[in-house]
Amino acid sequence: MWIKRALIYIPLILVLLLVQSFFWVPTYDKQGVGNPERLLKFIQSSSGDARILNPILSADSASSDINEKVFDGLIGYDDQLELRPRLATGWTLYEEATLNLRMDFTYQGKRIASSGQWLALIKNRLKTDDPWAQNIRSVEIVPSQKTSGSVSAPVRDAQGQPVLKNGRPQMRDIGYTLKAPEKLKFTLNKIDQHFFDPIKKMLGPDYFDTFPHRQFIQGEDPQQSLQAYYQEILPVLEHNPILIFDLRRGVRFHDGHEFDAGDVLFTYRALMNPKNASPRTSDFEPVKTVEMLDRYKIKFVYKRLFSPAINAWAIGILPEHLLNEEALQKEARSLNLNAERINNFNLPDSRLNRNPIGTGPFIFKEWKGDEMIRLVRNEDYWESPPEYHEYIMRIIPDSLTREMEFYSGAADDYQAEPHQVARLKDDDKYQNFSTVGFNYSYIGYNLRNPLFASREVRTALGMAINTDQIIQYVLYNEGERVTGPFAKITDWYDHDVQPLPYDPKGALKILYDQGWQKNSEGWLEKDGRVFEFNLITNNGNALRKSILTIVQSNWRKLGIKCNTQLFEWAVFLKDFVNARKFDALVLGWSTGIDPDQFQIWHSSQTGPRQLNFVGYKNPEADRLIVAIRQEYDKARQVEMTRQLHRMIARDQPYTFLYVGKATRLLDKKIVMVERGADGQEKYVKIYPTRGGNISYYFNKWRKLSSLKGINIKS
Repeated sequence: MWIKRALIYIPLILVLLLVQSFFWVPTYDKQGVGNPERLLKFIQSSSGDARILNPILSADSASSDINEKVFDGLIGYDDQLELRPRLATGWTLYEEATLNLRMDFTYQGKRIASSGQWLALIKNRLKTDDPWAQNIRSVEIVPSQKTSGSVSAPVRDAQGQPVLKNGRPQMRDIGYTLKAPEKLKFTLNKIDQHFFDPIKKMLGPDYFDTFPHRQFIQGEDPQQSLQAYYQEILPVLEHNPILIFDLRRGVRFHDGHEFDAGDVLFTYRALMNPKNASPRTSDFEPVKTVEMLDRYKIKFVYKRLFSPAINAWAIGILPEHLLNEEALQKEARSLNLNAERINNFNLPDSRLNRNPIGTGPFIFKEWKGDEMIRLVRNEDYWESPPEYHEYIMRIIPDSLTREMEFYSGAADDYQAEPHQVARLKDDDKYQNFSTVGFNYSYIGYNLRNPLFASREVRTALGMAINTDQIIQYVLYNEGERVTGPFAKITDWYDHDVQPLPYDPKGALKILYDQGWQKNSEGWLEKDGRVFEFNLITNNGNALRKSILTIVQSNWRKLGIKCNTQLFEWAVFLKDFVNARKFDALVLGWSTGIDPDQFQIWHSSQTGPRQLNFVGYKNPEADRLIVAIRQEYDKARQVEMTRQLHRMIARDQPYTFLYVGKATRLLDKKIVMVERGADGQEKYVKIYPTRGGNISYYFNKWRKLSSLKGINIKS
């Protein structure tokens, strides 16, 4: 009998428990019920774990997401992609330009034999009202100076040929003594890459071509000529941009130590220390000297024009007192290491790379490898503490699991796949953002291959591709056409350049005009060679795989035999891209905000393991690329970048395809809090910045328990 009763009552009890749990367990819409603290935590899902929490050493996106919350840079970008102060309250940019003087030079029939005569000559030139003269703040004579140094030169054999080791030239340092001549120093109000043009015109090329370097440079090894290094040791003309930062007072690191110029100087030296192997060293290599003017002011003198220099200072600033040589040695000794390991202990070895201390809005608390990273808000943050009390990054490699965690309310943020967007846009529980970023996808042609040598042929290949079809069916319309090498959301992009039309008939006509004709099998042929090549990309990327299929089909309709292959990323990069052993490939770039395109498009960057792997070479493009990175006036930069955009779009070394949209979902109850002068709060709907960043105002985000009766302004 008791068994029969049990079979009747146990299911009833279970049903009652399930019904009760329906009302008791918090749903997605009522996450704060029974657990109000959940509303104070923002939980981010990430596909990968961070690698190293040190802004000068890290390069992966997960590390960057944490570093930007723990560390502050001197500057940053505002919501319109313009530079704004952060740990620096402001900065000053000007230039010191120098001209080395020669006393054996004759100008207009008169020999100029003293620095005083040179100064008088230049000041006479300044008696004009042109902008060139008006930009000069002062001119002065710099006395002769004696210094010593060394240059790195290849070791040569008895026949003068470089001695190789492991396929590379052996190098050695050659010392020299430099007794520099007197020079004129021009202090300029604004940096001007064309400043010396009038002086060159006035003095003529002979002054510079026959400059007597040998009089001033004495090598320590008489058997080794230093002639090839004269311009490096003693440039006749030199641009020295000056960047001075005024630092914010009263800012404290998370351990209570006050931030000052010493931390900036230490961060720079750590970036330049080869033992640290920072991936960002090249951004700071142009620095010539650094000087702390006082505790809250620091001066950087650059050895050449390099306009990306100021942007580089968005990098997080490290705490000098915790990571200097004394602190690292103390840490090494505490680990009971042997003498050799203590001696070699450097920044990459420090435990602070997994327990970072910065000045940012969040304080590091916990890191469980491959599981989660937890931060808590900095109550003493100089810009006011964040609304959220905690930020948690959960590492969830599987995309389906990330999706389910978001739907259940266990995560607050989700980057939806293109095919999900239409469905999710109609869900009232979420606010969604589809934003264009700094990336673009393309097909790159190896211009060393005779098939792709003609600009017209490359244009025809692009016209045969139905890019709109790719955007519609592969991206589910979550993308936009692009036409050139700059991010579409920046001022550098030329919106007047139109995409190549989808015109297979026009493409075929171009190919016919180039001498290609269809053979009996329907393939295009020229001089006995069929138009056949391989199109490759990396495995594991569903979008690129789909592009291969569509492009192959489009080209075959014209009679082009395109074979497609997929390779694992490491193999793809090492054996094909870096080795330049490919015909055409599908890839993408994430370009960033700065307009510098030197590494991707300059002709000097076409060698193995360099980024101009398609082999694009255009002297006029080279001139523009160098001029852009030497220009500090944004209006002039915009003019030149758009000129470069038009040039590359005309040459078609890539078929530029699209920029994909990043689609993110948030709970609609997450809003932005604004406070008026009277302290009254108002709620504002979250919106993306010009750069597509919805987290720009993250420190103002708050999660409400309910939207009932709440007025939210758009």
